[in-house]
Amino acid sequence: MRQNENAARRPRGRPQIRSDEETRDLLVEAAAEEFQANGYAATCMGTVAQRAGISTKTLYRLIPTKAELFTTVVAARIGRFMLEVDDGTLSGLELTSGLQRILIALGTLTLSAETIALNRLVIGECDRFPELASAFYETAIVQVSAAIKNWLGRQCALGLIALSDLEAATGMLRGMMIMDLQRAAMLGQRPAPSADEIAEHARSCAKIFLDGCRVTAR
Repeated sequence: MRQNENAARRPRGRPQIRSDEETRDLLVEAAAEEFQANGYAATCMGTVAQRAGISTKTLYRLIPTKAELFTTVVAARIGRFMLEVDDGTLSGLELTSGLQRILIALGTLTLSAETIALNRLVIGECDRFPELASAFYETAIVQVSAAIKNWLGRQCALGLIALSDLEAATGMLRGMMIMDLQRAAMLGQRPAPSADEIAEHARSCAKIFLDGCRVTAR
């Protein structure tokens, strides 16, 4: 009787396979490693599929071109930043804490060894593959800037800070946080900064920036 019960409970058909979303995550991870190791031109779609442990047919079904694969890699990194700075998370923080969180997320994104490698790749190969520069600019720089600009705009609307040009202020804030550290790392003059270094730098940048634009009671 118990054997019959066990037989009745045994699932039928093929074992459950990975979802497309899980497979896409594997592809993104494999593609990021291939791009960083070999550059864009030398990266082969078949090698990415092999590294991810899936068939080339599945890769082309989910991500049809190498340009789209590169964009997907960049978008995955930006997606993590956007989760760190979404409205729900930042709305519960006061001004200084909110800006520090944004800057730490920005530093974690842009100053990591992986992102620095992607920057080198784009700069080194954008003449041959202009789609790289377009994808990186639209997917990474534009979206990150928009998130920061929108937050600054909300603080202005609340009367906490005063900025005459949100676009310019966003660029200045980004440059203050990442420019020197990223440039030194890209040129091989220093390693990618640690999490503690990023946090300390974010606190300093937030103070300097807010000291210049905070609205104080008279």
